[in-house]
Amino acid sequence: MLRLAQALDSQLCAAMERAFPQAAAEARADGRRLDPQLAAASKPEFGDFQANGALPLAKPLKQPPRAIATAIVNELAADPAFAELCLEPQIAGPGFINLTLRPERLTAEVAARLGDPRLGVPAAAEVGGGQGGSDQGGGAPAAPVVVDFSSPNIAKEMHVGHLRSTIIGDCLARVLEFRGHPVLRLNHVGDWGTQFGMLITHLKQVAPEALITADAVDLGDLVAFYRQAKQRFDDDPVFQATSREEVVKLQGGDPVSLKAWGLLCDQSRREFQKIYDRLDIRLSERGESFYNPYLEAVVSDLEATGLLVTDDGAGCVFLEGVSGKDGQPLPVIVRKSDGGFNYATTDLAAIRYRFAEPPAGDGARRVIYVTDAGQASHFAGVFQVARRAGWIPADGQLEHVPFGLVQGDDGKKLKTRAGDTVRLRDLLDEAVERAEADLRRRLAEEGRQEEESFIAHVATTVGLAAVKYADLSQNRTTNYQFSFDRMLALQGNTAPYLLYAVVRIAGIARKSGDLAGQAEASSLQFSEPQEWALVRELLKFDAVVAEVEEELLPNRLCSYLFELSQVFNRFYDQVPVLKAEPEARTARLALCRLTADTLKQGLGLLGIPTLERM
Repeated sequence: MLRLAQALDSQLCAAMERAFPQAAAEARADGRRLDPQLAAASKPEFGDFQANGALPLAKPLKQPPRAIATAIVNELAADPAFAELCLEPQIAGPGFINLTLRPERLTAEVAARLGDPRLGVPAAAEVGGGQGGSDQGGGAPAAPVVVDFSSPNIAKEMHVGHLRSTIIGDCLARVLEFRGHPVLRLNHVGDWGTQFGMLITHLKQVAPEALITADAVDLGDLVAFYRQAKQRFDDDPVFQATSREEVVKLQGGDPVSLKAWGLLCDQSRREFQKIYDRLDIRLSERGESFYNPYLEAVVSDLEATGLLVTDDGAGCVFLEGVSGKDGQPLPVIVRKSDGGFNYATTDLAAIRYRFAEPPAGDGARRVIYVTDAGQASHFAGVFQVARRAGWIPADGQLEHVPFGLVQGDDGKKLKTRAGDTVRLRDLLDEAVERAEADLRRRLAEEGRQEEESFIAHVATTVGLAAVKYADLSQNRTTNYQFSFDRMLALQGNTAPYLLYAVVRIAGIARKSGDLAGQAEASSLQFSEPQEWALVRELLKFDAVVAEVEEELLPNRLCSYLFELSQVFNRFYDQVPVLKAEPEARTARLALCRLTADTLKQGLGLLGIPTLERM
């Protein structure tokens, strides 16, 4: 109901200006407007919307809020456009204005969405009319939105710690793309640094074939070699010195070192892609090494602006408003005392490049980083430096999207029984295996016979959907406990519950013959409270998508889809559909179709495909 809410907001604002012209003029002089404070009604009995703007006006106008609300309502009564949109407003409590949309407007909205593949969700505004909008009017190309997510390290396997960044980042990218924004999905892989010096040095001694032949060792073995190299680096000063020399060779472009580095990157990249393919994740790799040519420019810019100072031989930018325990400002180290660069330098180079106009950069106006909450301080410091350096345009948005830990039943970071980090591949395998076992058990109980291909497809879809949804349905800022039993349950706020709602409607379609086709508003007749409850829930979809786009909280979409499924199930259980009278049957089948379309689109934005049968 986003469009209707915007129309109501305009009508209320105009009514307030007519009722209180002097207050409106004073607000305009201050660059403000009289705000109706329009919000969704907190309870169905209060209508569809509630305007609370009368209350804050009581003090400046020196009038009771109810008197102010009455004056606003009287002005609304004189507005023909408002009369076409809403029933008579009701004043409640100290001065709340409750607003109920006319049934015929709700019905018209349902009819419009039945013929709309976007289900009422508006495309992002044309350039100049909104941040990062799609180019729909023939103007300049829209500025891309950068979503930086996943970011595993080369020569390491993806583990459960990569799950949240990968899934949350993909969901946010899907929502932004659906709204019409061009999105750059960037994978900032760890493909450069000291770790390659020690790994190449170690492999030269224990498995030299890995440095000249592709896939000479398994990635799992490569991970073990990495651990051995790290142990030697920590314990052996000679090995440490040799490793540092190897890094210098690599940075200097030594062909042997570069070939070894390239083979290690390619091998890891292929293994990462297997995970991404399973999860249907699209990413463009742009690792740390991409920004190597831009690191010196970062230092030069910071020197030119006077931000860079030398402290104990290191080039630093001291943060404003951030102090250590000694009360002194904390530094962001940009160049180490040995002349080398670090993660902060690379991140600064990335920000600089992403906001720079093409061809010198991406020309983005919104850059989103999806990483664990433990990196919040790092990004706060880097973001501050980038802003003070002048790299972020006035209309640029730089956002860190933090998330909590994936925990086991004990409330601690999820580990294997041996105490090791859980490999993401193993976690996904187990989810699918458990989903298949549940499906085979259910088929046996129901006496159903299905092809093995059907079982494999359903188990894979449900298992992976359960993992994704269990993560996305949690507020990303909190930790959550990982439980296969909970996430695979057919009841509750789970992926199987939502998938089953879609399957249920697919069954109705098979029995009715067809749910497709547009419907005129005049042919849709709703009379039962369960119908109107479902209508109102369906029409919330556009506002929910806009909310996720703005607040970057996927759990808002999950909560909506769960509530929609519950409202639909109550509707279908309490109101006859297939056995209804012809007029009612047409309208109720239309609601079934719109529910299915909305669930499919919503789950699609979460990266979850749907099923026709389970």
